[in-house]
Amino acid sequence: MRRERERVMEGWHPQYLILPKLGKLCRQQAEYLDQHFKTQKDVSSSSSCLLSEWTKHCTDFDACLLHLRTTLMERALSWISRSFRAKACLGNLNLSLYASSPYGTASHRMRRILGEELPQLTLQLRRIHNILQYLETALRLEALVGDLEDAVFCSGIHSMGKMFTKLSTSLSSKDFGLKQERLLQAIKAMNDIEDMVINVEKSHQQCHQLLQSVDHRVDKTLSVLRPEALAEHRALLASLGWPPNFLTSKVEGGGISELPNPLVLIHRDEKKSYAQSFQVLCALQQLQTRREARKLETLDQKECGIQLWAIDELVSPIAERMEYHFLKWAEQPEFIFALVFKITRDFIVGVSDILQPMIDAARLSSYSANEAWVSAMVHMLSGFLAKRVFPSLAERYKKKDMKFEVVSLWLHLVDLIVGFDKQMQSLVRSETCLLLPDAERYGGLSRGISVLILFCDRPDWLKVWAKMELKDGWKKLKAVLKDARAWLIDDKHRVDFNVSTVSETFLLSSREDHKAPLVAESALKIAQEMMDRCQNLPAILARVKFVRSTVARFFWYFSNVLLLHCKNAEFSPENPDDGALVRACESINAARYVESKLQEWSDDVSFLEMKIAENDSNIQKKDKVVDDGCFFEEEIKFLAELETNLLMEIIAVVLRQFENLTLECDHNEDYIDEDHNLTPNRDSAATALAVSSGFIEALDSLRSQLHVVKINLNPKDFLDLWRSVADGLDHFISGSIFASDVQFSGNQTNQFGTDMQALFLVFQPFCARPQAFFPCIRDILKLLTISKEGVKQLLAALSSKKSEKCMQFCGVSHLSFDQVDKILRNMKS
Repeated sequence: MRRERERVMEGWHPQYLILPKLGKLCRQQAEYLDQHFKTQKDVSSSSSCLLSEWTKHCTDFDACLLHLRTTLMERALSWISRSFRAKACLGNLNLSLYASSPYGTASHRMRRILGEELPQLTLQLRRIHNILQYLETALRLEALVGDLEDAVFCSGIHSMGKMFTKLSTSLSSKDFGLKQERLLQAIKAMNDIEDMVINVEKSHQQCHQLLQSVDHRVDKTLSVLRPEALAEHRALLASLGWPPNFLTSKVEGGGISELPNPLVLIHRDEKKSYAQSFQVLCALQQLQTRREARKLETLDQKECGIQLWAIDELVSPIAERMEYHFLKWAEQPEFIFALVFKITRDFIVGVSDILQPMIDAARLSSYSANEAWVSAMVHMLSGFLAKRVFPSLAERYKKKDMKFEVVSLWLHLVDLIVGFDKQMQSLVRSETCLLLPDAERYGGLSRGISVLILFCDRPDWLKVWAKMELKDGWKKLKAVLKDARAWLIDDKHRVDFNVSTVSETFLLSSREDHKAPLVAESALKIAQEMMDRCQNLPAILARVKFVRSTVARFFWYFSNVLLLHCKNAEFSPENPDDGALVRACESINAARYVESKLQEWSDDVSFLEMKIAENDSNIQKKDKVVDDGCFFEEEIKFLAELETNLLMEIIAVVLRQFENLTLECDHNEDYIDEDHNLTPNRDSAATALAVSSGFIEALDSLRSQLHVVKINLNPKDFLDLWRSVADGLDHFISGSIFASDVQFSGNQTNQFGTDMQALFLVFQPFCARPQAFFPCIRDILKLLTISKEGVKQLLAALSSKKSEKCMQFCGVSHLSFDQVDKILRNMKS
């Protein structure tokens, strides 16, 4: 043939030598030549006919092109002519408007035409255009819906479910494939209608009632097609031997042997029939999903979760067969969970291998066979518990004599559910590798695969469960409090009280860093267990309600425990007791540690989501104030107030104890003037070295109390405490001097300086320069060291306008003018 085509091309007229070479011919051209020149005879007999045929085609194309050119020129000239006429009319109208008198009849008529009649005419034209569009849309939709209804109600699809009973003996017949093909055509027609409805909604929002009518008629058609498709699918599954038979002997004993998967054992023709039926259900579900998504967006209807129908149909007959065994194991629920998990695990490989390609072929990109299988089994078990188990438990819980037994069984069931959820989630975690390792904690797929979904539909059961968890947690905490080691702090984390102690870090993280007792760790562990048990609740508002009813209330109770721990000891200045200080420190450390953990939990993603959902819910209800704080804001605030109050009590006790001891010894006697013959009992040389006898006991008590507090209190709170004590002592001592008429001579000045240096030494282990935290005493000491001439100059300056500059020059910044004047005038020369 190649040689024959070359001969033909060589024998043609020279004018055709512009044809491409044989190697450059495209596939269609080569096939055309092969079709018409099959033999040598065809070359001689058909070449002239083909040439005349090609010549005629070229002539026709040239005529058509000429006709198009002529038509285009005529249309262009017509449009230009109309454009010129319209321009001339507008020009004449403009000239008429300028030429007409403003008070003439023509002008009034023209203004009426332009101002009233033309806008009305435009509105009427637009209304007519909208009516035409509405009618065209209605006619197109009516044609589509009418064809669909004729195909469903008149072509035999409606009655084919009744004919399916004979399918088990004739799976290879063409009837089944034909019926499935008709179903797919009907679904395709509904998808076409849905596409048109979406376009109409976007472009013609006034067609709302028309679209509602179309939705009603399509829903009526779906109400016929879906039951028929489901009935056929169920009959097909039954003919394939689904579900498999359980071995009764082993099921009765709480066990089950390896089950054969009928989906893996089906033959080629059976698999083809099942794939067709599976595709029909997937197509129906995809259509339903589109319609629900559109209604959710446009009609603001409630969103509904859609399972994979074809896999739900696999689970439904299994549920019917397993319910018999479930009812027998009402008092042994662990067998129920074990059976469901084993069946799910044994069939998941076959489900994935057989059904995932079918799901992909149906273009359900957001669905996974493994996830849908596991989710369906979980929902099956959740439905059984919600229908058969928890209603009876809730009724028995109302009876006082059975409450203890019900609580035990209820919490045992929750424990089994939590463990079962983890097992089921492990079956799909390997496939969903894009999720985080702790995906079940932060939401997503794992939360949807949870038996706890039954509590989302029953808020009364959720409330009962939360009450049980709270009582159980309080019971556990009471048991911890009875242990003598509950309030112990690890000895290895205590700090020795000496000057060479290395400065401590104030970034506290662990319980040991906070010096918190063991009871604080136990309380946090109990609360964490409560939160872990509700983390898989699919509804976020249900999780919020549960945590508020359990964890939040539990910490309110725990705060009262910390408060009572301090109140049980005698804590007063009149009866100083180191044990009371230790108890207060233990409560402060526990509160500080729990507060830090609550803040850490509140910063977690899951709690941030719950806080946002709670605020949104409060905004919708419009009956609560929206709080912009963290999730545990109230609990953290209460614990912080508890810490502050206890710290203030310790500070008050230390200061009152110091005040009582100094008043009893009448410390001011050591500073009385020598001219009154009441000099100190020591010589002037000793005065600069020895502390006043009335001051020693107060300093010793202060040092002892700070030592106890430092050992037992966490570094951050101890920092605030000793600084507050120093500030209080600074005000007390300086205030005592200003309130009395102490006369400072040389000996009294030296004695006061020695006593204050001893006071500074008490705070020396806590900082390098303790005198910086006694600003008033420091200023008094500066004034007492001024020379006689300096005193006279400063007194003169205080009575002038330069007093502020003089005080700043002397380094005095925390005393008033009157206080400085009194100190200077009480200094003896």
